[in-house]
Amino acid sequence: MRQSQAFIPTTKEVPAEADIVSHQLLLRAGFIRQTASGIYSFLPLGKKVLQHVETVIREELDALGANEMLMPALQPAELWHQTGRWHAFGSELMRLNDRHDRSFALGATHEEVITSLIKDELNSYKKLPITMYQIQTKYRDEKRPRFGLLRGREFIMKDAYSFHDSYESLDEAYELMYQAYSRIFSRLGLNFRAVIADSGAMGGKDTHEFMALSDVGEDVIAFSDTSSYAANIEMAPTVDSYQESEKKMLPLNKLATPNQKTMQEVADFIGHPLEQGLKTLLFKIDQSFVLVLTRGDHEVNDVKLKNLYQASTVELASEAEAIELLGAGFGSLGPIQSVKGIEIVADYAVKYVRNTTCGANEEGYHYVNVNPGRDFDVTQYADIRFVTEGDPSPDGKGNLQFARGIEIGQVFKLGTFYAEKLDANFLNEQGKAMTLIMGCYGIGVSRTLAAIVEQYHDEKGIVWPKQVTPFQVHLLVMNSKKEEQNELADNLYQLLQSKGITVLYDDRSERAGVKFADSDLIGIPVRITVGKRANDGYVECKLRENGEQSELYHTEVIDYIHNAFE
Repeated sequence: MRQSQAFIPTTKEVPAEADIVSHQLLLRAGFIRQTASGIYSFLPLGKKVLQHVETVIREELDALGANEMLMPALQPAELWHQTGRWHAFGSELMRLNDRHDRSFALGATHEEVITSLIKDELNSYKKLPITMYQIQTKYRDEKRPRFGLLRGREFIMKDAYSFHDSYESLDEAYELMYQAYSRIFSRLGLNFRAVIADSGAMGGKDTHEFMALSDVGEDVIAFSDTSSYAANIEMAPTVDSYQESEKKMLPLNKLATPNQKTMQEVADFIGHPLEQGLKTLLFKIDQSFVLVLTRGDHEVNDVKLKNLYQASTVELASEAEAIELLGAGFGSLGPIQSVKGIEIVADYAVKYVRNTTCGANEEGYHYVNVNPGRDFDVTQYADIRFVTEGDPSPDGKGNLQFARGIEIGQVFKLGTFYAEKLDANFLNEQGKAMTLIMGCYGIGVSRTLAAIVEQYHDEKGIVWPKQVTPFQVHLLVMNSKKEEQNELADNLYQLLQSKGITVLYDDRSERAGVKFADSDLIGIPVRITVGKRANDGYVECKLRENGEQSELYHTEVIDYIHNAFE
């Protein structure tokens, strides 16, 4: 493509609304433009990269025998009501009514639609297993869209769904898809980890997230320093390896702690380390109030709490509710003499504290020398906290370290969650009606594009991996007014195209500095510059990834490019 005819609106300025590198560079290099908050247009270069990412995905899924299709983005509310997700999915689900006042959702995901479709078409075990997938735009009403393509209200996703007659068949498909995802992200050049994850609003159980490692990632990964164990921090279990204290229990005492609200403030006021305190939080779990206890230096993991109670919703109670129920606001809550009927659930570490401190359910007062069992009873002990760096790895090998990651894909074992609710059945070998068993597999295509840029850039711009680059070669003519330069550049342009090499040909009447800056910003792997030695048939070749330069005779260029892409 001739750059004089291409729509590539580059800019020197860093956009004020762009906080992270991928957002800045994709805007500056003319790959995307914002239409509204969290909504982007993919310009020609961005579209080409998307197509290359999609090609890798299609090749791997087609090799598994998956069937590509396309489902509607507009989904009847009735389907979501049947699965209970019309309300459970929350405010992120975009809802609208048509002219007949019928309710619809803009597809955030397609479990309901695919299950409804399959149940009417697939009624025999002989047709199982089968996997369907699509690459399509999804919609979610994010409360706070940010980070460009990483968290938007409209995004491109690959979603796949498998249907089975047994859990053994689902396990096999899950493993095949897991391996296909590993190949996809490896082919895309990403540094990633597959981690144990939570299924969230998707339902089902057994799931892994694929995380591209990046400091701007919104997820924290806990991984072993000596093994392959890795999990989203929400799912990493703690190891109950605490030691019984040999300290003597001291008499319970009530102490005035005026204006001391936080755990750290109370610890400093009393003069003990943070872990000596007892953190007390009031949660509302499916409309029932529960008092939740952790050690002062630990944080409550609401995902673990939700899974413990198998709850639909888990949220912190308001301070007004805490005052009404317990007589004190945040900072003064405690388990001693708490309201009858409110369960107390405590993290395993709480069982081993001795002579701790907790709120007295009275503003400005705390108890000291508090001991579980003697001074209050716990309904149940459980793993309800986030792991911390240095904790033992759950697989017994090494200790946990943390890294940040961008979620680029996830695989789920949904089981019968959707099929049961939508009456999706099949006839087994004995002619008996059985419930279909499902798997679900997603890749954030547009998010993956941003993750690639986060990992592949330098101070000058993007450095595209060869697998996804919009063009293989950026051909620059330094002075378009020089006939010999134009002639050699035009001949090279035709030659490269005839050899199947994709080329962006910068034939613009711009200064050399502008062309070089734009070339570095756009980040195409190989740059060929036709300049002062055009009369002699020589060009300058440069690799974007390492800056290595070579002066070559024009007939050597094809071999040079082939070697660069080996």
